[in-house]
Amino acid sequence: MKIAVVGVTGMVGQVMLKVLEERNLDITELIPVASEKSVGTEITFKDKQYKVVSMQQAMDMKPAIALFSAGGGVSLDYAPKFAAAGTTVIDNSSAWRMEKGKKLVVPEINAVDLTTEDKIIANPNCSTIQLVMALAPLHKKYGIKRLVISTYQSITGTGVKAVQQLENEYTGAKGEMAYPYQIHRNALPHCDVFEENGYTKEELKLVRETQKILDDKTIAVTATAVRIPVVGGHSESVNVEFHNDFTESEVRVLLAATPGVTVQDNTDVNLYPMPLMAQGKDDVFVGRIRRDHSAANALNMWIVADNLRKGAATNAVQIAEYLIKNKLVNA
Repeated sequence: MKIAVVGVTGMVGQVMLKVLEERNLDITELIPVASEKSVGTEITFKDKQYKVVSMQQAMDMKPAIALFSAGGGVSLDYAPKFAAAGTTVIDNSSAWRMEKGKKLVVPEINAVDLTTEDKIIANPNCSTIQLVMALAPLHKKYGIKRLVISTYQSITGTGVKAVQQLENEYTGAKGEMAYPYQIHRNALPHCDVFEENGYTKEELKLVRETQKILDDKTIAVTATAVRIPVVGGHSESVNVEFHNDFTESEVRVLLAATPGVTVQDNTDVNLYPMPLMAQGKDDVFVGRIRRDHSAANALNMWIVADNLRKGAATNAVQIAEYLIKNKLVNA
C-alpha cells in the first residue's frame, strides 16, 4: 500500500507521520511530498530516511491514498489530478468540505457512507470534529434543536508562525506576527477572516460542517471562536437545546459508551477536560455536563481535544484505515 503525505513538512503533516507510525498501517511505500523548496530534503519514518518529492513525482508513483495537508489552493489544484490518476485523496483543507457530492467524514459517525466512487474525501475542521464526536450520539437519541458554541482555540491551529509568535512574546524577542495583536496573556475573538455578516470563517465552518456531518440542516447553530495562548488543544463551551428531554446521568452513560469519547466529569475531585491533559491523545474529552435551567431540554458541556491529532491528522488516518479495511481503494 503506497501512501503519500502531501505537506509533510508542515505541523499537521508531521503529526500525520507520527500517527501513521503509531497506528502501524501496512504501508509498503511512504511518499513524502512538499513544496519545491523542500524537494530533496529528508524525513524520517519508522527509522528509515525518505527523500521529499514533488507533486508531479508523487502522482507518477501512483499512491493508493494521498493525505493532503498543504492548504486549500494546493488541494483545489492537485486533488483532482491525483484522483484522476486513481489515487484516493483525503484532504485536510477547507477546499472540498462543503462541495456538493463530496463526503465530509468523521469515521465514527459517517464513514459507512463512503464508497469506491469517493476519490476526494474531506476531513472536517478541527473544532467541528471534536464537537460532532460528542454531539452525534446525543442527536441520535434526543434530537438537537439549537447549538450555541464558544471555542477557545490553540495557537497550533494557526501553524508554526503562531507558535513562534507566542514563543517570541514569552521571551521578549522580536519576530514575525501571525496575529494582528500579541497572543501572550491575551485572547483574540478572531479565528480566520471576517465575513460580511460579522462572523469569521471558522465560526461559519462550525455552523455548516456540523449540519452536513449530522445530516440535518434544521439544527440552528451560532458560534464565537476565540484564539487563546495554549498549545495542547481546542476547548469548546457548548450549549445544546434538544427536542426531547434527557437526564444528565443518561447523557454521561451515552457519551462514555461512544468510541473515541472519554467522559471526565467529576467536580468533587476537580475532574474536567483541559487542553494540557488532551495534548498528544486521540480521544475527545467531555465534562462539565449539566442541565441548563434557563431553557427547556437544554444542556451545557465542555469539550476538549488535541486539534492536531483527532482534529486533523488522526481523523485523516482513521479515514484511510477504513478505506483499506473495507477495500475501497486501489492497493
